[in-house]
Amino acid sequence: MTKRLELLFTNEGGKNVTISLDDPQEPVSAEAVSETMDLIIANNVFTSYHGALVQKRGARVVDRQVQQIEVAL
Repeated sequence: MTKRLELLFTNEGGKNVTISLDDPQEPVSAEAVSETMDLIIANNVFTSYHGALVQKRGARVVDRQVQQIEVAL
């Protein structure tokens, strides 16, 4: 099972932007995530095709479990 922290933003063009981080340190602190997102916006750390990130939309931790199925080759 893998986990991913997704930071959700809106850019200058009004488009949605997602920044994904694999294997976040747990427990994930909502306060730390929010502060980090504020810093990313304030310091223009990332830009996108439609401009700088200008607003937070949210954040989420996504769990993904993969089960291999053996097939005859």
